Amino acid sequence: MPNIQASIIHALRVVACALAIMIFAGPAAAQNYPVKPVRMVVPFPPGGNTDIIARVFAPKMAENLGQQIVVENRGGAGSVIGTDVVAKAAPDGYMILMVSAAHTINPAMIKKLPYDSVKDFTPIALIADVPTAFVVHPALPAKTVKEFIALARARPGQINYSTSGSGTVGHLAAELLSSMTGIKMVHVPYKGSGPSMVDLVAGHVQMQLSSMPAAIQYVRTGRLRLIAQTGKTRSAAAPDTPTMEEAGVPGFVVSSGFGMFAPANTPRAIVERIHAALVKALNDATVKDNLGKQGAEVVASTPDEYDQFNRAEIAKWIKVVAQAGITPE
Repeated sequence: MPNIQASIIHALRVVACALAIMIFAGPAAAQNYPVKPVRMVVPFPPGGNTDIIARVFAPKMAENLGQQIVVENRGGAGSVIGTDVVAKAAPDGYMILMVSAAHTINPAMIKKLPYDSVKDFTPIALIADVPTAFVVHPALPAKTVKEFIALARARPGQINYSTSGSGTVGHLAAELLSSMTGIKMVHVPYKGSGPSMVDLVAGHVQMQLSSMPAAIQYVRTGRLRLIAQTGKTRSAAAPDTPTMEEAGVPGFVVSSGFGMFAPANTPRAIVERIHAALVKALNDATVKDNLGKQGAEVVASTPDEYDQFNRAEIAKWIKVVAQAGITPE
């Protein structure tokens, strides 16, 4: 009997020691963070907007952290594959996620995501916003948004708009426009932004709600007409072009927000460390200038602000998809 009691006491001491280590190891790990390279998962192939933006600020952010940041492309399934990797990663700050607007659109378009887009992540910051350009082919007799809406109402189902695919920002933005103004257009989805823009420039389709960087070069050469932009404020890339709200469509704001998350339950001290390094990088003059050249406007929000933004965007796109009668896959 004494041996059994001694064994039980010994076991309890081992458990108590383990718990003590766990309790004190967390704060210590957060205090020393980071002690090794940080992996930044970009859930898209190399060369896209998300990848380009990440690689603009990552070197300066790494400098601020004092550790290397390895940009890791994990593309597939509209960003779901890479996002899921981070959702299931250890909440220790050594794997973070760079997202685009796809993160807030996917809950509306995909029935069974392998993660919860809110609960499985810790928000760090809304990094930047890339305005959407409302562009039309010059042959279309509409020089303002009001003229376009009037034309579309007079020709229901006769105006075609191109996108880089179903469920993209351009697609849902056009559906939002249709529901808010009562117009009917025909969606022509392409496999990528390149082909969709080529056919718009050629006049095979008449309109597109495109990312500003993809459209602005054609606007400047007169091959497309920019009649509005969908941000809350005017873009520095087109300061003379009105927003959709200024052009007469109150409440029409579409943000292609790029942000950063960590896995859920990442310690607050680590989140603050990452956030500080990120914001300092985004406020660097060279980084800001390079992002501006990509058509991206720096936001650098707080974690709480990004959480509110993320929740609001998810709710908005779920409503848009339902009103448009789109069936999630």
